[in-house]
Amino acid sequence: MDPECARLLPALCDVLADPRQPVADDTCLEKLLDWFKAVTEAGSSLLLLQDHPCLVELLFHVLKPQDLSSRILSFALRLAGIFAAQENCFQYLQQGELLPGLFGEPGPLGAAAWAAPSVRSGWIQGLHSLAQHPSALRFLADSGAVDTIFSLQGDPSLFVASAAGQLLVRVLDLALCGPAEGHISLQAWDWPACARKIVCHLEDCLRSEATPRVTQALHVLTTAFGHCHGLWTQGLWVQLSPLVARLLEKDPVPAPHALVDLLLSVARSSMLSSDPGLWETAAQTLSRLSPTQAGPLAAGILKLQDCPQALRIQAFGVLLQPLAFVLEATAQAPGMPGLLEGAAGDLMAVDTLPPSKSACVGLLCSALAHLELLQPLPQRPSPWPQAPLLAAVVAILRLCNGSAAPNSEAGGRLCVMLGGCVRVQRAALDFLGVLSQGLGPQELVTQVFAILLEYLVSPDSSPTVLKKAFQATLRWLLSSAAPPGCCDLEPYAQLVLGELLSVLRKRLCSPCWEVRDSGLEFLTQMTRHQGGQAGFRQALLASEVPELTRQLLQDPESYVRASAVAAVGQLSSWGLLAAPSSPEHAATPQTPLEELLLVLTTDSEGFPRRAVMRVFTEWLRDGYADVAEDPERFVARVLQAASGDLDWEVRVQGLELALAFLEQLLGPCGPSAAAPPGALAQALQALCRVQLFEFAFRSLFDCDRPVAQKSCDLLLFLRAKATPSSNSQEAGDGPDVTSVEAALRRWQAGEQGQPLGELAPEAVLAVLRSMDLEALQDTLAESSDHVERSPQSLLQDMLATVGVLGDNEADCY
Repeated sequence: MDPECARLLPALCDVLADPRQPVADDTCLEKLLDWFKAVTEAGSSLLLLQDHPCLVELLFHVLKPQDLSSRILSFALRLAGIFAAQENCFQYLQQGELLPGLFGEPGPLGAAAWAAPSVRSGWIQGLHSLAQHPSALRFLADSGAVDTIFSLQGDPSLFVASAAGQLLVRVLDLALCGPAEGHISLQAWDWPACARKIVCHLEDCLRSEATPRVTQALHVLTTAFGHCHGLWTQGLWVQLSPLVARLLEKDPVPAPHALVDLLLSVARSSMLSSDPGLWETAAQTLSRLSPTQAGPLAAGILKLQDCPQALRIQAFGVLLQPLAFVLEATAQAPGMPGLLEGAAGDLMAVDTLPPSKSACVGLLCSALAHLELLQPLPQRPSPWPQAPLLAAVVAILRLCNGSAAPNSEAGGRLCVMLGGCVRVQRAALDFLGVLSQGLGPQELVTQVFAILLEYLVSPDSSPTVLKKAFQATLRWLLSSAAPPGCCDLEPYAQLVLGELLSVLRKRLCSPCWEVRDSGLEFLTQMTRHQGGQAGFRQALLASEVPELTRQLLQDPESYVRASAVAAVGQLSSWGLLAAPSSPEHAATPQTPLEELLLVLTTDSEGFPRRAVMRVFTEWLRDGYADVAEDPERFVARVLQAASGDLDWEVRVQGLELALAFLEQLLGPCGPSAAAPPGALAQALQALCRVQLFEFAFRSLFDCDRPVAQKSCDLLLFLRAKATPSSNSQEAGDGPDVTSVEAALRRWQAGEQGQPLGELAPEAVLAVLRSMDLEALQDTLAESSDHVERSPQSLLQDMLATVGVLGDNEADCY
């Protein structure tokens, strides 16, 4: 322990033990516990207590009848558990009867303080910490703590009840693991008494008619099989699996969600997944639970690498049932491959609907979400029913927007329940986008684009639904690109594109800024991927979209302006943004480069300026024509604007652009990173001309740490490139760097008004070599509050709160 902390510790213990003192807040107490835990993990708890008897005195003081706060009592219980986690310290505390007093009947268990949930939680956490060795197990068995843990499983505080279940698992693992684990019988009745007691308790809970008790047992078992991997878990499952299976005989099945969690936990366990009985129970569960309840189990089974094929088919059928129901109810099934062909299980009857709108919506959204996650997985069911799934999703979207015309009673009720439901629309559009990764019949793909256009055109589509529709449309258009070697879209996609651009033009004029923003994001991504394709270029240039995009650089909403900047950047990169020719633009900048520079220097919000810096960096790296004409002039103008920007992210992006310029001049950093002397000299002159060094050195002392870190990385990169010239100057012949170093010292002190002036390349290199950039990099890597988070600072603050320290000693940050 730090000497200063050791000096402050007795005073802190006195404060904590004094009920008249103001109680330290929970955050300080948590930090104090974290510190003690780190100290005990690094050394001996016994020596710590012997060297600092004030800690033991604090624990004994807690046992005295007094009006001590529940937070301090909880803190003491957890602290005792941390110390007792080491067996020799446990025995040391046992000798003074301290542990029975804290964790047995004479302590909080028999006092009024037990009514506070924080005390019960502290009692559990303390026992969880000390349950690390055989002595602790004997203590738990002899003190009656296990019975108390049983009762706390039903605690009104969910946190206490959950912690109690986790503690039971810890005790069970402690009782059955260790040197004798290999000799543990798989028969639970041959286990140690403490373990048998817990197993009997779990059996009683599973047999109970009270659903909360069943839930408690299932949660304990789920934790045990999920976190413990000893041989004893096989014996536990053998002993209790018949009782778990018997739950399925009850009507209704108790605790269905907890049962699903347990079965998936067992199935994921390498020790238990080979048990045939497990798969039989899982199959029965899929059959007994409702589709909504069984959905998570079915999805979990299908994500497993190894499970019986028949069970996989049954699980897939559970997920497909709601969508098959939609196809049947909307008369989409005739002429189409059945969605459940080959899937075991009965199809939901067409004349049975979920009892309420919320249940119907929840079932559909759950099925769509599970299938969306399943589609990209290599272990997804094969064959994958791509065409029926597409038809089902299109049908759902038509039910939601009212364009479906079902001729059955079930379809009519679906129309009523799903009409205008944004939640289902979002889920269906997400899944439709994922389905673009597969193939489908031309007729169905045409229907997909038709329904997407309906949603994009409809004035009833909410902004969030429109965003999802744009995203799904983008994925389908990109998946419809012609094969490699052909630079155009498929014919049907080309036809859709014309309509789509007409819709996009209207959406860019929407009074809702979220809609304008989504349209610009779609345009940016579409141009990024299709900007070189003749069909896309022709359609885009024939539309008003590029000019509207340009006008949105003046949008009143900063998010839209930022998206417009990104779109202009992409359009310009592909030569799709012609200069405006209208009279009202005669006095304004004509090139995209000038327009974005104007945004960078005049926009009042940070989002558009950051977007401009990202576009400029991309242009520089990609060799954009207007930049490639005179890269030095471009870099100089951008760095001048970025260096004075008040937004730290803009300054970081400025350094990113400077790094891209460096890499163009000197090559990327790598094992053989050094640049040839001739190229280095020319590059340094260019860097001086664009005033990159002044920007980088000034950023090195920036008050925003990410800016300083980026600058440090850039200067380290440059110094690595200049390494071969390190001996080029003879001793005594080096350049005069006095003025530069003096300016840097002033900048470091916060006086950044004085410029560096004209720099010679040799002076820059000399300054770089004299700076300890590695040490600065390490300093910047530390968190900004590393001093305030020190244990000494914590103790000082806690003592200052009660006035034990003078004002000058407190670390008030």
